[in-house]
Parts: sequence; structure tokens; C-alpha cells
Amino acid sequence: MSKNFGQLLSQAKKIQDKLQKVQIEMANRTVEAQSGGGMVSCTANGKQEVVSLKISDEIWEEKDKELLEDLVVAAVNEALNKSKEMMQEEMEKVTGFGGGQMPFGM
Repeated sequence: MSKNFGQLLSQAKKIQDKLQKVQIEMANRTVEAQSGGGMVSCTANGKQEVVSLKISDEIWEEKDKELLEDLVVAAVNEALNKSKEMMQEEMEKVTGFGGGQMPFGM
């Protein structure tokens, strides 16, 4: 095995270790999104899991099922998008590859 190949493997191992650490850290970080002027609030973690969904008392007074469904979908989608962006930003810091793209399709 050549010296350069050994160095490449060593660097790859370091990046892999850093990525695993970031994934663990991201599981504990959260983002929040709201819809309907705050009537629905959704919190998601860095693993793109919804960890909290809050619906204000105000919306129950409206008695509009379709509105509530739309607001829940909007808040959840926005929270998941924010979570994905947060994860991509952290991965880019570790790998140096922009746009969430990893080399060799990783």
C-alpha cells in the first residue's frame, strides 16, 4: 500500500468519525416552524423527526377542519425543511463539500 493511499484512508476515517459525531449532535438539536401566524407550531430534530406539535386554542374556536389540516402540514413541512438545511450545513462544515454533495456518491 502506498504512503499516499494510507494518508487518504486516514483522512477518510477522520471525516467519517466527524460525520458520525455531527449526526449524534444533530439528533439533540431542534428547529421550530410555525404556520397560521403561530396557531400551529412544529419542532423537529436534526434527524428529521417531529418531536413536538402544538396547536393553539384559538384554532379550535374556528372549527375549520381543513384549515387545521393545512396548517399542520405547512408547519411540519417547514420544520422538516429547516431540519434538513441544518444537517446539510453541519455536514458541509465537516466535509467541505457544498450543496450537501458528498464525493463518490457517499
